[in-house]
Amino acid sequence: MDPAKTEVTELSKFHVTERFVSINGEARRAGELACFIRLAGCNLHCNYCDTRWSCVPDAPGEQLTEDELYDWVRASGVKNVTLTGGEPLLAVDVHRLIRRLAEDDRLRIEIETNGSVALDPFLDIPGEISFTMDMKCPGSGMAEYGIRRNLSLLRPTDTVKYVVSDTADLDWMREQVEEEHLTGKCAVYISPVFGRIDPKGIVEYMRLHEMNDIKLQLQLHKFIWAPTQRGV
Repeated sequence: MDPAKTEVTELSKFHVTERFVSINGEARRAGELACFIRLAGCNLHCNYCDTRWSCVPDAPGEQLTEDELYDWVRASGVKNVTLTGGEPLLAVDVHRLIRRLAEDDRLRIEIETNGSVALDPFLDIPGEISFTMDMKCPGSGMAEYGIRRNLSLLRPTDTVKYVVSDTADLDWMREQVEEEHLTGKCAVYISPVFGRIDPKGIVEYMRLHEMNDIKLQLQLHKFIWAPTQRGV
């Protein structure tokens, strides 16, 4: 018997703290249905984090293989898949999960990342894969951990998102967008920290500084459901 035909490749196990189908609350596919896969663990501690419970090593959840997660997505009938966290790119063997999902050309894979993990190792994975990268502003307390080089790697299908707490964050964001010429590279979004800054003030700031080709977004799920509700 040919050993090559009987060899079994061991599957990876991923610590999944949540999986659910809901609308995408932000970025390019806001308002569209998506399968959310939330992986445990994060390397940052943003002072406004709303998923801190998922960031600890012993977070409640389940251990699932890439095949089990793919089967769940396919059974849902939903095309959009969002890998989130925490920071999903920190998960051991996460490239295997991304590849497994992206092998199906019916699926559109979005990876939410916090900007502190190098994107280089994931850019050559084939399939319809996009990154929504959250570059941490000073108001988060984590700005120093952002990898500036990641901005040069973003493609037209990717998104950079700035979650702002105050006018100082808006100034910081505007300077970075201009220096990196981001509106010519990818989609650029401003998102207010929920309950911390008035969105009307952001609109006025955008008008004052003639911020064309940048979108203000509100987190839809926090208006449809309670801001702290999970699984939505």
